[in-house]
Amino acid sequence: MATVTELLQPVELDLETLVADLRSLIGAEHPILQAAAEHLFSAGGKRLRPGIVLLISRALSTDGSLSPRHRRLAEITEMIHTASLVHDDVVDEASTRRGVATVHSRFNHRVAVLAGDFLFAQASWHLANLDNLDVVKLLSRVIMDLADGEVKQGLYRYDSGQELDTYLEKSYCKTASLIANSAQAAGVLSDQSEDKLKSLNFFGRQLGLAFQVVDDILDFIGDEEQLGKPAASDLASGYLTAPALFALEENASLGILIEREFSVEGDLEEALSIVRSSCAIQRTRILAEKFATESREAIRWLPDSPSRRALLELPDFVLSRLY
Repeated sequence: MATVTELLQPVELDLETLVADLRSLIGAEHPILQAAAEHLFSAGGKRLRPGIVLLISRALSTDGSLSPRHRRLAEITEMIHTASLVHDDVVDEASTRRGVATVHSRFNHRVAVLAGDFLFAQASWHLANLDNLDVVKLLSRVIMDLADGEVKQGLYRYDSGQELDTYLEKSYCKTASLIANSAQAAGVLSDQSEDKLKSLNFFGRQLGLAFQVVDDILDFIGDEEQLGKPAASDLASGYLTAPALFALEENASLGILIEREFSVEGDLEEALSIVRSSCAIQRTRILAEKFATESREAIRWLPDSPSRRALLELPDFVLSRLY
């Protein structure tokens, strides 16, 4: 199976330009903000989100070239994503991300919150300068969704009564909204029809959901090195994802452990073994495969090009992380 780098190969040079441009765009007056923004440039980043924007932009281009506005859209997408990571790390009190010290552990919480705000503000400013109201609406929505998803995640901690739909809505807000709306925005800048814009949005939405669902499976079956964080850390924090929700349907005793917040010694281990010995992981896999297939089908209409071929391989790449 191809790696991210191989998949993004058609836009490899575009991504190199993107990193260089982001450095100059951020250009913070304050050295601490500048240092905090180094998060953007840490070697660990896969740049998948701006990569998708660039692939779609090239796939839609009649001569395969990229306009400056499409490039800027990809940069804004990466800024919004990075800002959300900086804030996520504060909320989750994570000390590292992809092996690199997080902003708040390197400086402090105040600097991290401000750095995240600064990046969101920068993204909004550059967004407004694209002078396209539809694109502004699409990406402003993402910034709202990211905050909404974070709030929802906090509200439903240790709530064993929540529905699968609640989980999917939160997953959409936190992961899929950025991919869906930036994919659609690339179509807007390429003057695509309403139908095609909808299908680009659906492609990004289902791909993002597949990505999140796979992540949630890995939380139960992955190892620390693959995850970049301790296994079952979501469950331990009270975040109930699809595997836990499916396991709850099979075994009500899991609900008791969750409701008492794993306060008795051995609770978390018992909860883990309930999930792992149920059909929950298999059911969650099927869900991820459904989202991946729907994502792929949504963009079959794109004209053949290396970028289209890469986009069609993305859903399988997302699933391949499970094997």
